Amino acid sequence: MASTEPTADLRTLAEAARPGGPDEDLVALLAAICDIESVSGDEARLADAVEDLLRAQPHLEVLRDGNCVVGRTTFGRERRVVVAGHLDTVPLTDPPNLPTRLVGDALWGRGTVDMKAGIAYMLALAADLGRPGVEPTSDVTWVFYDQEEVEAVRNGLGRLAASRPDLLQGDFAIVGEPSDAGIEGGCNGTIRVEVRTHGVTAHSARAWAGVNAIHLAAPVLDRLAAYTPREVEVDGLVYRESLGAVGIRGGVAGNVVPDACVVTVNYRFAPSRTPEQAEAHLRELFEGFEVVVTDAAAGARPGLDAPLAQAFADAVLAVTGGTPRPKYGWTDVARFSALGIPAVNFAPGDPLLAHKDDERVPVAQLALCRDALRAWLLA
Repeated sequence: MASTEPTADLRTLAEAARPGGPDEDLVALLAAICDIESVSGDEARLADAVEDLLRAQPHLEVLRDGNCVVGRTTFGRERRVVVAGHLDTVPLTDPPNLPTRLVGDALWGRGTVDMKAGIAYMLALAADLGRPGVEPTSDVTWVFYDQEEVEAVRNGLGRLAASRPDLLQGDFAIVGEPSDAGIEGGCNGTIRVEVRTHGVTAHSARAWAGVNAIHLAAPVLDRLAAYTPREVEVDGLVYRESLGAVGIRGGVAGNVVPDACVVTVNYRFAPSRTPEQAEAHLRELFEGFEVVVTDAAAGARPGLDAPLAQAFADAVLAVTGGTPRPKYGWTDVARFSALGIPAVNFAPGDPLLAHKDDERVPVAQLALCRDALRAWLLA
């Protein structure tokens, strides 16, 4: 079950988690954020807490649109950096993987990786950067939005981009998706389709009198099992694609030959392909079957050739180590790319643990990401 801490506790924790304080305060902030359950579509309580925290900061102008909360500085700087993160998580496990628990050097629980670790360092910096004596060299817009983990049409950042694009304007954007404290450029695109088969109902005791639609779907699964995903180099980063069935449904009753079956397929495609090209590829793969697109979103090229993106990557990687990597999943860097704003992914947490039952984040990465971004914004 979700915790019942008053929102004032989140304010106190964020202020305690400013740089210079014990790293345990940042861990406590993350735990409090995670323990406010916020499965997609149920973000209101966490959005309330975030709004309460941001409105307590005199250096921020705060606006709210549904369960999207935006806080921004207005110092009149020559450039503006947008830092964005989604408040929602995928559903909890059964039994629930909340409340969070600290085990050794990692915090375990739903949302610790995707992406409330990013939200935690964002909130700590939002409370810190802009107060007297700690003014960044860029104006900063902090964006906390809802419904990223579901269909693209429900995405809160997409809603803002359509209704209030002025709130997202900037020279560079950072999305707090898990990147293992490194820099991940661009993202794969995503498309979901339903591959449908049609048969004829009959009594299962006389199955020969009908046509079993589930059996007709066997070639669909065979084609998926035999498929070899591509690895595609885009602007110096190699993106690995993936294609697979993520759902199957069919059947009327235990004694009826089913006349319909639907295999839901998700294709994650390199940013060198458009959604239209991805759709054409799937229609070719499943030739002979009915294919219906249910959701699609374009990917984003790395964008690391933009001067601000390169400067950010150089500064961060000098602290965290490593080299830029591709983002295999879809993230909202694609929305910023569509607005003409270069963007990268940067946050604590191993992307391979996102959505898993054993989701956990190394606590050392929290302060590492907070301090690296802070140093760059103050430079």
